[in-house]
Amino acid sequence: MTEIAMLLDVSKCTGCRACQVACKQWNDLPAETTTNRGTYENPPDLSYFTRTRIRFFEYERADGLAWYFVNQRCLHCTDAACVNSCEPKALKHNEMGFVSYEKDLCIGCGYCAETCPFEIPRLSEDGIVFPDTRKMNKCDFCADRVTNGLQPACAKACPTGAILFGERAELIAKGKARVEELVARGYTDANFYGEYEMGGLHQMYVLPEKPAVFGLPENPQAKPLVKAPKISVSIGAVAAGAVVGGLIAVRARGMKKEAHE
Repeated sequence: MTEIAMLLDVSKCTGCRACQVACKQWNDLPAETTTNRGTYENPPDLSYFTRTRIRFFEYERADGLAWYFVNQRCLHCTDAACVNSCEPKALKHNEMGFVSYEKDLCIGCGYCAETCPFEIPRLSEDGIVFPDTRKMNKCDFCADRVTNGLQPACAKACPTGAILFGERAELIAKGKARVEELVARGYTDANFYGEYEMGGLHQMYVLPEKPAVFGLPENPQAKPLVKAPKISVSIGAVAAGAVVGGLIAVRARGMKKEAHE
């Protein structure tokens, strides 16, 4: 099976956000009410209902102020912290390379969100999506499209070629060639991000500046997971315990009364 990926070229992104709209339309995700925060960046963050968004960055270069637009989404790591920490196995690797997600298996533990070095997974509020529980959501690489020979909705909608979909090896070659072009044009810190990070990403970047400028870790590592002790007790066991406890209390009172007599 061919290993697939996407190449996100920050130097070509115009911030049109067609990818955001396409993602919501294809996945039937509702719009969210937001407020004016003094920036064109909207929505302010990823959420259960927003799997991808464009982040805006202003950067002072030697030749003047630069505006950059960066696609924020799940990067589909090979050594994925979310997959490694997901106990019900709702997250797993597809044979095509991306991290797939089975929402029905998710128990809302939040371990994926806690360990992700890119801080991508988002949890729903209790009872908002499913009664009495919460679920995680993230980009699933348009699994229903790519496994049927179609490109992801975001890549299809991108008008500038800032999002390319294809074989990972070919995209790595294209990404590195693009970096060389940017360096020749004076972007001396241009770099290719994703070939080796976290074992290799399946959403890779062409960056005109160092990763830190765009909030990306230079050497991403899975965050430590702090697990709370798990206590699994059935309702029947709780009820039985209450009955036994009640009988012990009654017996104790009887013995105390006998002692006084």
